[in-house]
Amino acid sequence: MGQRKELGNPWERFGPLCEKKGRVTALQIAICDDEPAMLEYLDALVNQWGESRGEPVNAQCFPSAQALWFTWEESPRFDVLLLDIQMQGLDGVSLAHKIREKDTRSVIIFITGTVEFAAEGYDVSALHYLLKPVDEEKLFFCLDRAVAQLRRAPKQLLLPVAGVQTRFSAEDIFYAEAFAHTVCIHTGEGQAEAQISISALEQALANEPFIRCHRSYLVNLRHIRRIDKTELSMDDGAQLPVSRRLYAAVNDAFIRFFKGEES
Repeated sequence: MGQRKELGNPWERFGPLCEKKGRVTALQIAICDDEPAMLEYLDALVNQWGESRGEPVNAQCFPSAQALWFTWEESPRFDVLLLDIQMQGLDGVSLAHKIREKDTRSVIIFITGTVEFAAEGYDVSALHYLLKPVDEEKLFFCLDRAVAQLRRAPKQLLLPVAGVQTRFSAEDIFYAEAFAHTVCIHTGEGQAEAQISISALEQALANEPFIRCHRSYLVNLRHIRRIDKTELSMDDGAQLPVSRRLYAAVNDAFIRFFKGEES
């Protein structure tokens, strides 16, 4: 996975904001429009919405569909995409089709200057379309709906892996193993070393069915196959230690989860 490209003038002031937030759960929003004034306006509104809702937001702006597609291919991390429909070269609808071939979760909101393009959003399951000039109240309403939709979907985490922000679905994580300054994330597809502490990861997964079985291991209850007083077996065949102090809590959580008493 390559390094993210920086946008050149006159767009450099719209660079990524994620480093300023320091939050692994911030909402990742891509804003794509080939009009600098509209891009700046939408960027300001998105951040105002985040502040008004107490929602951490990482917004990144793109001056063309090609620029967004280049970044998306390297790191498909965006939760919400605000796409202008009419752009030079690759248009917003064509870009949405390309993204939908690999990503059905992200929320797409189209920005258009005319109602004649509105119907094109149905083919890519667009949440809504907004007419220019974009009304603040209507955009805020759409972003509220986008967050509600995303929260019904499996939780996504954005974690730094080898210096690149990488998305993980919580339900796909089997377990996490702590090392000195990193955590090894184990999924059904393999493993990745993330630059995050296990305590911070545990906090990010607070509303998901994860539990510590040992000071160095955070496990997904969905993927535990068997548990006894000294170790547990995971769906991928891994055998993980269970500390004596934590056994009762882990065993209770495991039983309750599969009885449907915990989500």
